[in-house]
Amino acid sequence: MTPPILKDALLSVENRVATLTFNRDDVRNALTGTGLIDDIVQVAEWVNGCDEVSVLVMTGAGSAFSAGGNVKDMAERGGDFAGDVAECADRYRRGIQRIPLALHNVEIPVIAAVNGPAIGAGFDLANMADIRVASSKAKFGETFLNLGIIPGDGGAWFMQRLIGYQQAFELTLSGRIVGADEAKTLGIVLDVVAPEQLMARAQEIAARIATQPPKATRLTKRLMKMAQRMELKDFLDLCATFQGMCHNEPEHLEAVHQMLKR
Repeated sequence: MTPPILKDALLSVENRVATLTFNRDDVRNALTGTGLIDDIVQVAEWVNGCDEVSVLVMTGAGSAFSAGGNVKDMAERGGDFAGDVAECADRYRRGIQRIPLALHNVEIPVIAAVNGPAIGAGFDLANMADIRVASSKAKFGETFLNLGIIPGDGGAWFMQRLIGYQQAFELTLSGRIVGADEAKTLGIVLDVVAPEQLMARAQEIAARIATQPPKATRLTKRLMKMAQRMELKDFLDLCATFQGMCHNEPEHLEAVHQMLKR
């Protein structure tokens, strides 16, 4: 498929790995007040229909991964934050809430290479990925309460599934910012590396996944997502069906023959 035309992000594809780079360093890659919401949603939909892509890597250009919402717009009650209760709620549904829905439905593994601060909705965006790798310069903060608002983009749903209710509750209610090393201790990130090694590490993980049989990879991600909300018996029935599909795919026999040659 032809890659989408993006406004405020860059997209490249190499060796079955798509890399999406948020390209609004002038506003620290804020999601609101830029074209990044549309860009992220377009890429999420595109990779689902592109059989030539097996992994999506997201990162930020410049000093930040994403500053989340534009605080200046909040102060002025403008942009996505203008209007009465109904108008503001509608803007959330038609705006930033499209991101969690789109990323939650991505069929391929998603890796967030967190190059710098991931604050507010930017933190939530990173948590929507399957794997997070952080630069030692990365910082994470669920800072909504500091501004007198709630995590309106679904962050409270994602983070507690990632690190558990108690840890997520403390981070959300305190609004404190944690460094990369603490984020690793909490289980937010898989690995912390020097800034100059970040993309190499993220691409290393992506490249390993991208060598796996692509159809089975997509089915495996679907299974892992569905396991979070299914009873065991129903889940095993689904596994049996998916396994039957895999056994009838040419990529399965190819992988078996390659294994027998080793």
